[in-house]
Amino acid sequence: TGPDSPSETPDCQTRINSLKHVLSKKQKTPSLQLSVRGHWSTWPAFVAGQTVLKNHKPCCAPEERQPSNKQALPALPKPRYLEQLESYLRKELQSLDLTKENSQELKLQPYREIFDFFIDSFKTCKPLLAAIKSEYEATLAHQQKTIRALEPLKAMVATVSEECTQQILALQEKERDEINMLKQEKKHLLKFIDNMKEENNSLQTQVEHLRESVTEEYAHYLNEHAARKLLLAKLNDMHNEQLEMTQQAQRRESADLYTKGEDTVKLSLALKVARQDLTKAQEKLNLMIAYYADVVPRRDFESLEKKNSDLLQEIKTLQKDFDQLHREYETLLDIQRETAEERDKFCAELQRVQHNCTPRPNWAKCSEVIPGGADRWDWLAEGKTSDQLVDVLLEEIGTRVLKEINAFHGKGKSDKVPVYLRHEGKVKNKKPTKKDVVNILKDIWKEKIALDQQTGKRSSLPEFFLSYLQKKYGNAAAMEWSYSLYENMRLCRSNHVLSSFYDILTGKVGEEQFHGQNQVISDLQKELAACDSSDSGSLTSEHTAVREAFPLKKKESIQELVDASRSKLDSTEDLIDYMSLFKEDEEGNPDPFVAKLRSQYVREKHKYLRQLKNKLRDLTEVNADDLKTAFRVINPDIDDQTLDTYVGLAFQVQREGPAQEVVPVETALERLLAGDVRRVGPLHREKGTTGVEGD
Repeated sequence: TGPDSPSETPDCQTRINSLKHVLSKKQKTPSLQLSVRGHWSTWPAFVAGQTVLKNHKPCCAPEERQPSNKQALPALPKPRYLEQLESYLRKELQSLDLTKENSQELKLQPYREIFDFFIDSFKTCKPLLAAIKSEYEATLAHQQKTIRALEPLKAMVATVSEECTQQILALQEKERDEINMLKQEKKHLLKFIDNMKEENNSLQTQVEHLRESVTEEYAHYLNEHAARKLLLAKLNDMHNEQLEMTQQAQRRESADLYTKGEDTVKLSLALKVARQDLTKAQEKLNLMIAYYADVVPRRDFESLEKKNSDLLQEIKTLQKDFDQLHREYETLLDIQRETAEERDKFCAELQRVQHNCTPRPNWAKCSEVIPGGADRWDWLAEGKTSDQLVDVLLEEIGTRVLKEINAFHGKGKSDKVPVYLRHEGKVKNKKPTKKDVVNILKDIWKEKIALDQQTGKRSSLPEFFLSYLQKKYGNAAAMEWSYSLYENMRLCRSNHVLSSFYDILTGKVGEEQFHGQNQVISDLQKELAACDSSDSGSLTSEHTAVREAFPLKKKESIQELVDASRSKLDSTEDLIDYMSLFKEDEEGNPDPFVAKLRSQYVREKHKYLRQLKNKLRDLTEVNADDLKTAFRVINPDIDDQTLDTYVGLAFQVQREGPAQEVVPVETALERLLAGDVRRVGPLHREKGTTGVEGD
């Protein structure tokens, strides 16, 4: 047995020695004879038994298995030595108690003894067989050691399950209170809306009543105006009659004076002319009355016009208030709908967590098996959730296992296999360190950006990745480096350089998202440098440079960035070394400030697209015009160039190309999620921080 195998008991050793003695006595007969293929065999062939000819080695050539004359081969009996070993094995197995916990190890012991007999019997192959046995024993010992090391994880899983259950109960209680509060607020808002509707209806009723009152007053004033005209006409008639009477009296006096000298013909003529004048005056008076019967006095007209203007202004104000209330009502409906969706999402997630999650483990135990001890584990686990800690633990285990692998299995040369992984057979593992992988990927980005700027168009990252490795390491070693880098990127999800390159390489996200994040970071660095008038490389913790660089961010997001930047705060002078905020360590891990900026980028993008999804909730398919309308509703300040870029990204067409096709809403949202899509502000505020990087 090997050095790690269980020690043999004295009874077992005695049985082995007795069996060797019996077998040595029974092997005194000739044990060598010529085999069918012309080779010497150590098996005795003179005892009757089952033939073993048909159990020949599969590696023998067909022509070796049959003689040239194609006659049947003579049957060989089963060797006596083999029968004795089988008999001994059956007895030993029958004598074992297989109900014990270590029954498999007890069952393995007789097979070890039989294999030792084979090694002792075949002197020529003894070194090879002994080496094979030793290697198997070492492998079994290693596996047993690994199993014993994994046994403590059972208790860890139980602890994780209990803690997660407690957290879920706490979350349920908290969510229940929030949901009740939101329901009460919803009822209050609905009641408020109903009150506003009733008030609006009351105001409309008042307006109608006022309109009727104005109509009645207008008719009354028209009647008064007509009566006044008639009165004036009567007064004029009376005045004219008085004048005529005076004139007649004067004429009578004159006539009395000249009666004696005038004749009757002249008097009759004067009377006729006077009557004609009276008739003309009466006709003119009637005509004036007919023309101006409906005329309103200017004073009354101006008063009514002012009153009407006031009423119209009041109606406009009420209509404006009604429109504002209607918009607020629509907004509240959207908020209520989003709240209901979030509630359903949280309930589903809560049920999933209740079904799948286990109590929170004691993660401090992981420091005992992680290289670097407790200090490195504390650094890895800082600020991470249980799910993220599982990813970190899997990454550590995966990278350790990856270092032990000497070769990978090729994925074949099918068209479904990426161009940088098309290989058949085994591929050597170069075993690069994480630092080496980060440096290689950064160099790939550097050369690709330079090539894209030189050619004026964006090249395919998978093809450039393979061509870069072929150019740097040669065609023979390029595939080895490709597999080694790919496996490291696939396992190291916590490293931004590796995970972002892997997502773009596999097509999960677009390359423009990577450049967009880098552009935001670069513009912020320039903004901070511009605010540093003394070129000291430091700014006060209360400086407003971050707020000026991101005018569209909320106060909470700005405060998160300011809090993250305080890790570089000089407590003695209250200064922040802003240049160190953008530095990375040798493995590409950024400062918490940059990590927070990237996480906010992703969070704001998801929120922006969630608002777009709510606007498209009534559609299953969307065309370019509907998508543009939805973007303008949720982001009124978006410019045409950025809008065309987003539409082209959703429909996967160039800016100058047509976008008339119809695509499912979910497909369009997935394409937008993979690209560089974010909220933009007015043109005067797009100074690098709110704009969208084009191709």
